[in-house]
Amino acid sequence: MNEISIYQTESGTVEVRLEQDTVWLRQEQMSQLFGRERSVITKHLRNVFAEGELKAEAVCAKFAHTAADGKTYQVDHYNLDVIISVGYRIKSQQGTRFRQWATRLLREHLTQGYTLNRQRLETNARELEAALLLVKKAAQNPELLADTGRGLVDIITRYAQTFLLLQRYDEGLLTEPPEQRGGMLPTVAEARAALTRLKADLMARGEATDLFARERGDAFDALLGNLDQSVFGEPAYPSVEAKAAHLLYFVIKNHPFSDGNKRSGAFLFVDFLNRNGRLLDTAGHPVINDIGLAALALLVAESDPAHKETMIRLVMNMLAPPT
Repeated sequence: MNEISIYQTESGTVEVRLEQDTVWLRQEQMSQLFGRERSVITKHLRNVFAEGELKAEAVCAKFAHTAADGKTYQVDHYNLDVIISVGYRIKSQQGTRFRQWATRLLREHLTQGYTLNRQRLETNARELEAALLLVKKAAQNPELLADTGRGLVDIITRYAQTFLLLQRYDEGLLTEPPEQRGGMLPTVAEARAALTRLKADLMARGEATDLFARERGDAFDALLGNLDQSVFGEPAYPSVEAKAAHLLYFVIKNHPFSDGNKRSGAFLFVDFLNRNGRLLDTAGHPVINDIGLAALALLVAESDPAHKETMIRLVMNMLAPPT
């Protein structure tokens, strides 16, 4: 943001500089804005800084200004905080009107800037996806070394897709990916049996106690029941991706067990994917490796409940087959 906007005063117009997410005026412009002599503005500025109300280095900046003689000078400008402080000291209604105008102007510019940034991020994401598609097509070239070349392309593509996904997560641009309808959840008895085997294995290695996966009331039973429920005759979670993401999230965040909720959630997540033929991709690689799964479980555990839908979309995107 670096432009000039015009503010209409009772005695004329003032060219207001917009830069660094605020507005800026010179001393003579404040004099015109408030209808006071420049010496009065100077006195109030001196008091604002002398009394420690504002720190000059934080609210003052030198910008190029072309003077009446046609020459360009570096001149002190003061931001909105200073303008408001001077306005209050003068007790001018004009200061209040200017503050309202400037606040509205800045809000409009910030909103427009956010929209433009979001559009630019979406454009960058589409361009990156197009580049990934070209890389994949290049990998099919018979002149490319079958093992070394294609292996390198596969690694590059995987890393690029991961960073694209994380960028979209950071910017709140994640959308739900193409999904595979269906998905068979384990019964409560099957899930308990699987967790019992996991618990025995962990305890044998000294990595868990008897509290691991011990159910808290009927919380786990209710959790699985909710995942399999219908709404108006349609599954509440109609796809493999949606069921898997919600299963992981609910076990970790709802704490159905006395201990080991993150490990139990990750285990049930993998077990569900395996039951539905989605644990491995078409090349036989795990859709999420051990380190990725651990990081994902921790991310879910530490996430703000208000960001639940974003976390669900992140997991679903990670499970989406490559295009």
